[in-house]
Amino acid sequence: MKTNFASFGMKLEPFYSYSSNSLSTLFRLLLFRSNPFWTQLSYFLTISLVGYLALSVFSKPRTDNTLSFMPKELDLFFTSVSAVTVSSMSTIEMEVFSNSQLVILTILMFLGGEVFVSMLGIQIERSKFPEHQVSTSNNHVSYSHSTVDQIELKRISHSRPENDDNPNNLIDIENGKKLSSDIDNNLDLKHSSIRYLGYVVLGYLLVVHVVGSALVSSYITIFPSARKVLKSKGIEIQMFSVFTTVSTFANCGFVPTNENMIVFKRNSGLLLLLISQILLGNTLYPSCLWIVIWVLGKITKSRECSYLLRNFREIGYDHLFSGLHSTLLALTVFGFILVQLILFCSLDWNLEAMDGMSFYQKFVASLFQVVNSRHAGESVVDISTISSAILVLFVVMMYLPPYTSFLPVKDQKKVSINGDSGRKNNLLECFILSPLSYLAIFVILICITEREKMKSDPLNFNVLNIIIEVTSAYGNTGFSNGYSCERQLKPDGNCIDKSYGFSGKWSSEGKFVLIIVMFFGRLKKFSMEGGKAWKMS
Repeated sequence: MKTNFASFGMKLEPFYSYSSNSLSTLFRLLLFRSNPFWTQLSYFLTISLVGYLALSVFSKPRTDNTLSFMPKELDLFFTSVSAVTVSSMSTIEMEVFSNSQLVILTILMFLGGEVFVSMLGIQIERSKFPEHQVSTSNNHVSYSHSTVDQIELKRISHSRPENDDNPNNLIDIENGKKLSSDIDNNLDLKHSSIRYLGYVVLGYLLVVHVVGSALVSSYITIFPSARKVLKSKGIEIQMFSVFTTVSTFANCGFVPTNENMIVFKRNSGLLLLLISQILLGNTLYPSCLWIVIWVLGKITKSRECSYLLRNFREIGYDHLFSGLHSTLLALTVFGFILVQLILFCSLDWNLEAMDGMSFYQKFVASLFQVVNSRHAGESVVDISTISSAILVLFVVMMYLPPYTSFLPVKDQKKVSINGDSGRKNNLLECFILSPLSYLAIFVILICITEREKMKSDPLNFNVLNIIIEVTSAYGNTGFSNGYSCERQLKPDGNCIDKSYGFSGKWSSEGKFVLIIVMFFGRLKKFSMEGGKAWKMS
């Protein structure tokens, strides 16, 4: 009997091997050949659904919260999407969430952060380059072929001068497997550089989070005013430190307190710590990454560092720029901050929220507020009290992509890892609208879904507030004018002011449209080239 089973198992062994290889090949085709847009959309949508289910399981509100508020299912899904897309649009007060739910939101923000997602992209690119089985014989190198290798070798072969008759430099893509040693070294160096970049990004991610949360925790422990705020709200110092660091670095904007950072507006040291984390995780990430690689190259004399800095286009990592581009990006970021800071201090220096604060505290709070307009969304003042001119400026800042830079020199487009120097134009791309056009469509849809409230409550439901909310969701920022019962033309005695965003008062249809806007904003890099088929003449 045992012999029969063994014989049967031996007969099935080729089938198991074939099935395993087929599934592996199918997985590689789905992962590597699929459109990056659909891959990332599937990723964010899946994480959002998992996060929603996890939040639903722990839907019981905090026991120390005086409100017996049970979040609606749509609001839980909205919050999950907001965390994964690092938008911080809120329809639920933050202090309603239990510690377990805060942990879930922390994980969602971490998984949705741009640096972490880009690190996953590096790992996918690495898996496209399997380890080569190299054997040297008579100056010939034999490779185990893969599609990516063939594309890369084809690109290199085309760069060989026509008058070069050296047989060692010939590449036979279709039939032969002959490669020169310099091409072999170039491929190996490229593969090792991509692997090295993955380690650098991972180290960058871990160091900022560990050091950042430790510094925030130390500050709160040392300064009684900050510690008193958390104690009064029943929030643990370590939970607040980790949650806020993850949220700030990912530029999400969620804070475990209902008032966001308004309760910490006098804690200038804490605000400065968070400002550095905001810049490190978003607008200045490419510049900081270039500096890290440059410093590592100087210290370790690594060939990979030199290759990454010289061949950033061939690497195909969207966040790795040239030294000049990184410098100009940093200058642009600080230029935007300076312009906003000057205007904010000129127009809103004497805000009621700033009363009783020293000059230094006002300056740091103003700096914190303008830095958050791209695209973190944390706030030390009520956005609705800011002057209209500053609100319009914030809308522009939220609309601009994170890596907007003044680049007066010609900068060639990066090529992907397979050597493709640009996207192929097709008929579908001619019908893609510009991002601004999509924003106009979304605003129109919201005005349709909320038309009854715009008639009955025009001071709250006005077009400017809707534009700010939609642009904030598109920019994954989180700024909101909120909703005020005092602005009601027909006072409702049952109305209670809440600290969540303006969208918290929208209909279910309006919230669903804003969910689409958040996904669209998180994937806006795939639509930045849209609208170029239109000629205004």
